[in-house]
Amino acid sequence: MAPETGFPCEQFYYHEEVDKVMSDDIKNFSTLSRRGFLKTSVAGAMAASAPAFFVNNAYAYTNAPKGSTVTFGFNVPQTGAYADEGADELRAYRLAVKHINGEGDGGMLNTMRPAALKGDGVNGKKVDFVTGDTQTKSDAARASAKRMIEKDGAIMITGGSSSGVAIAVQSLCHEQGIIFMAGLTHSNDTTGKDRRKYGFRHFFNTEMSGAALAPILEKEFGNDRVAYHLTADYTWGWSQEGSIKKYTEALGWKTGDAVRTPLGAGDFSQYITPVLNSGADVLVLNHYGKDMVNSLTQSVQFGLRDKQVNGQDFQIVVPLFSRLMAQGAGDNIKGIYGSTNWNWSLQDEGSKAFVKSFGAEYGFPPSQAAHTCYVQALLYADACQRAGTFDPCGVIEALEGHKFDGMGNGPVEYRQEDHQCFKDVLVVRGNEQPASQFDLLKVVEVTPRSKVEYSPTMDGYSGNLGSCQAA
Repeated sequence: MAPETGFPCEQFYYHEEVDKVMSDDIKNFSTLSRRGFLKTSVAGAMAASAPAFFVNNAYAYTNAPKGSTVTFGFNVPQTGAYADEGADELRAYRLAVKHINGEGDGGMLNTMRPAALKGDGVNGKKVDFVTGDTQTKSDAARASAKRMIEKDGAIMITGGSSSGVAIAVQSLCHEQGIIFMAGLTHSNDTTGKDRRKYGFRHFFNTEMSGAALAPILEKEFGNDRVAYHLTADYTWGWSQEGSIKKYTEALGWKTGDAVRTPLGAGDFSQYITPVLNSGADVLVLNHYGKDMVNSLTQSVQFGLRDKQVNGQDFQIVVPLFSRLMAQGAGDNIKGIYGSTNWNWSLQDEGSKAFVKSFGAEYGFPPSQAAHTCYVQALLYADACQRAGTFDPCGVIEALEGHKFDGMGNGPVEYRQEDHQCFKDVLVVRGNEQPASQFDLLKVVEVTPRSKVEYSPTMDGYSGNLGSCQAA
C-alpha cells in the first residue's frame, strides 16, 4: 500500500542516505520498511510546487528544518464573519512566539506543568511564522494552508475560528504530513467522525456545551419549555443544535422549529419574525461571531425578551459565548446564558499570567479564541521539545495522552483515542452589572470534566484517526 502522502507511489524509494542508516539499524528493518522515502528526482516531489522533504532520523518528513529557525503557519480569519476572533488569535500567536523565543515575561511558560520549553526556542531553533487568511471559508483556508506548507516551509499549521475550516485544513494537513493544532472549532465532528492522526484540538465541543448547559437551563427556566433554534448552516451549527436538543429534550423541553441560516447573513430579521408567533418560549441562537451579535441584537429589537409565552418569560440562549461577541452585542447580552472554553476573569495561576502578558502587549484582556490559540502554539512547541524532534510522528506520540496543567483550564488531557482535550467547562451569563467594558461574562458554574466526558466510540462521534505516514 502506498504511504498516505498525497504523492504517487513511484516517487518513493530508499534514499542512499537511508541505506547508510539501515546498515547500522538492520535489526530495525521491519520498522524502516514501513516508511516511505521520497524520490529525489527533479520532476518528482522536490518540484517547486510540492512540499520540501528532507531525510532525518532515517526517513523523510515534510519541511524538516535545516537552518537556525523553524516556521509555524498561523491560518486565521482576517476577513469575514469571524474576523474579530481571528485578529485576537493572531495577537495570541505573536505573543506565543515571543515567549517561546525568550522575549517578554514568558507568560504561561512560567506556569505550564510539565514543561520542557525553556524560553530559548525549540530544539535549538528560534521560531519564525507566516500567516494566512481563512476568510472563514473552507476553500480559502485550504489554499492558504497549502501555500504556507509548500511555499513557506511551515512545519505546523494552527488557527481558524470555524469548524468547517478546521475540518478542511485538518484533512489537508493529514494528507501533507503536517500537524494541525486546531484553533477555535466547536463541532463534534472535528475530533469525532472527521478526526485525523495529524490533528489536535484544545477547544471544547458542542457535546460538552450541551452537557454543561442543560442542568443550568433546567434550574433557571424549568423543564417545561419549547425551544426554537436558529442555526448557522454548516457543521458547527448542526452539531450545536443537535447537542442542545439532545440534552434539553432529556430534561423535558420540546423542540419546535429549527431553521438554518447562512453564515454571514448580516440581517436576520426574516428568520426572527416567525419566532414571534411560533409558540416557542426559548430562542436558541446557534450563531457565533458577528452573526451572533447581529441575530441577538435584532432579536432584542424585535421585543422577544419582553414577551411572555406559555405563561413564562421568553428567554434567549447563546450556547457558545465569547467576550468579543459579548462586547459587540452590548447590553443585549445581559442575563443570557451560554458556555465558554475560558474567560479572562479566572484567577488560576496560568490565566493570570496570560492575562498579564496579553494585557501588557495589547492593552486589553484576551478572548477565549486568543487563549486556545496561544495554548496550542505552546503545546506543539513543548511536544517537539519533549520529543527532541520536529518529526511529526514523534510529536504526535508526545501529544497523545499528554496530561498538563497550569494553562487556564485546570488539569487537561489530550485523549489518545481522538486527540480531543478534556477539561472542565465554564457556564457563563451576560454580566448585568459589569465593572468594566471587558467584564461582560460572569462565570456561574464550572462543570467538572467528569460531567462532560463521553466515549470516543459513541454513536455519531467515532471516526478513524488513520496512522502517521512514516510510522
